[in-house]
Amino acid sequence: MINPTYLAQKTRTSVNWADARRRVIKSYRDWLRAAPEIQQMYSLNMPVSAIRTKARQEFERHRYVAQLPTVDVLITKSNEEYQETINYWKQLTHVLKYFRAEDDPKARLPHNFVAGFLEGRN
Repeated sequence: MINPTYLAQKTRTSVNWADARRRVIKSYRDWLRAAPEIQQMYSLNMPVSAIRTKARQEFERHRYVAQLPTVDVLITKSNEEYQETINYWKQLTHVLKYFRAEDDPKARLPHNFVAGFLEGRN
């Protein structure tokens, strides 16, 4: 039986920064705990540590958000992504988009001018 409300959470706003921090940490821990299950469900050819590292990078990307309403939106989006991932509502390509090489900042920069020129980069 499919239960579409499994892992669903009510959308709400944080009362203060301490509440927002608690909610972010809960969401982060949910992702870290689910990494082995995500690896198994989607048959990912990468270690669990790589999945956890990517989750950490996604949370670190928004570390310095300074507006409480923005943090609330990010928490809601994280919860939605988590629910869709754990309920297996995503396809493999949706999960793998987080692990693309071109999203790595170090992979974007050419080693020198000539290498960048030959790749067709500006």
